[in-house]
Amino acid sequence: MSKHFEDARYYLGRAAEHAKAGVVEELEPVEARVKELVGREDEEPEPSRLDTLQADLKELEERAEGEAREAVASARKRVAEYRGKDAAAE
Repeated sequence: MSKHFEDARYYLGRAAEHAKAGVVEELEPVEARVKELVGREDEEPEPSRLDTLQADLKELEERAEGEAREAVASARKRVAEYRGKDAAAE
């Protein structure tokens, strides 16, 4: 394909994208008005599987962090108690 046809194809694609964006932008108020009249307001979409997995991973991360903090605190306490016994024995 010659360079001119490639360029024309590219610019036609861009023009189509811009035309679609313009139509969507112009029809948004009409769509909102129709939904309001019909009684179907925009509802929150259900979270996607990815969103659900990310939320679960975040929860697991926070729980693991809390458990790790508790384990470190417990270990420090035991070390302090052990060192206290060593100092008393000397």
